[in-house]
Amino acid sequence: MSHKIRTYGDPVLKTPASPVSDVDGKIIRLVDDMFETLIDSGNGIALAAPQIGVQKQVVVWDLDEDPLAIINPEVVESDGEWVYDEGCLSIPGLYVEMLRPKQVLVRGLDLNGNLIEIEADELEARMFQHEIDHLNGVLMFDRLTRERRKEAITEYRRMQEEAAQADAQTTREPLLGRLGLS
Repeated sequence: MSHKIRTYGDPVLKTPASPVSDVDGKIIRLVDDMFETLIDSGNGIALAAPQIGVQKQVVVWDLDEDPLAIINPEVVESDGEWVYDEGCLSIPGLYVEMLRPKQVLVRGLDLNGNLIEIEADELEARMFQHEIDHLNGVLMFDRLTRERRKEAITEYRRMQEEAAQADAQTTREPLLGRLGLS
């Protein structure tokens, strides 16, 4: 079942998620729901459970048409630096230049409850860091300097206002047409 993706301002996004103690049927259903939500988003590459309002340490991703999930992920090693324009399904439409480690080693559990380690670099490494931030109640705004955060939030709010005005206009036009007022 697809879920609504929570967006900036929703307090669930600022709350750290709980570790999963048992990879059971509920977690498997959650992963299935998360994949469906990710697919329905149309443009995301990964999703953390808090983004759909579930405070569990679960991440799903699909970078190469090979959808995967990890439970209780943590970055255990990192190296290098890489600057990239980062976006977020919970902050739709906004991309900000961010510096993060270029390579990471991530440890967690697979859907069978087995310990796994994943070596990732560039986009995949960034994706893990971004989603693990979500599990810790950290948004990409929190990784910016005070000045850049203020600029990014102002830009995001401006984009949201424009989208709301466009939605209102779209809703209004058919009504006016039906009333013969267009």
